[in-house]
Formats: sequence, structure tokens, C-alpha cells
Amino acid sequence: MPKIEQSVLIDAPIEHVYSVARDVEAFPEFMQDLRSLTLTERSADGSRTVTDWVGLIREFKMTIKWTQEDLWDEAAHRDVFKMLHGDMDSMSGVWQFTSEGESATRFDSSVEYEYNVALIGPMVKNLIRKKMTDNLQATLTAIKLKSEEKGQ
Repeated sequence: MPKIEQSVLIDAPIEHVYSVARDVEAFPEFMQDLRSLTLTERSADGSRTVTDWVGLIREFKMTIKWTQEDLWDEAAHRDVFKMLHGDMDSMSGVWQFTSEGESATRFDSSVEYEYNVALIGPMVKNLIRKKMTDNLQATLTAIKLKSEEKGQ
């Protein structure tokens, strides 16, 4: 199963960055390739959420849909997520937020995915990996920019 790992340094305190990341319902407001995100379940303590996502793949003029479970660990500043069902065969990963001093946070993301299409060749698999990599980078960048906005 392909795995993508990326990191970004954010010029904002960890508590603020973590709160931006947990506010998933706001993602469509600042993530360009996310058409919608709907919260369908939230545990009483907020540590478990289930969300329906609709993303855009502009190059193919298509959408990709999935339902995702997130397990938020506030003490560890971590989110462990997995796709429950959707257009891909599987997807899971971890977001880890680490304090890098008083006003900086490192955001590490790791995603594993499987997307099988009958008779799909290596060139298409490479294109899917590139799109997954680009999407992950766009997510990290969007959270970085939102976290670094002045007046927050």
C-alpha cells in the first residue's frame, strides 16, 4: 500500500494549530479542492468524529467521496484517521502536531491509501500517487496559512 509522509513548520503555537486542524467543518472555507465536508457524528467528549468528504480532482473534472473516522488525542496533539467507505479501496493516516518552541509547531502527516481500478497501468498509478501527494501538501499548506493568519 503506498504511503506518503510530509511535514510543514507553522509559525503559530501548537494549541492554536491543533484547534484549526480540529475544526474540520471549516475546511471547505479555506481548502481549494474540498467541495464539502459534513460532520455526521461527534462523541460526547469530541474525541471521535465521523465526516463525509467530497473532494475535487480538477484535472479529471471529477469528485471523490469518502466517509472518514477521526480519533483526536488532545493530550498527544494527534489525529488518527481512517476511511470507513468511499471511492478509494482504503485510506488511513496520522496527523501529529509537535511544539517547536513557544510559537512554532511542526505538523507531520502520514497517509496510506489503496486505489485499484481494473486494468490500471503504472502510469495511472503514478498519477494517482502524485494527486495524493499534491492533496496532502495542499492540506498541510492550507492549515499552515489558516493558523498563521493575523487576528486569530
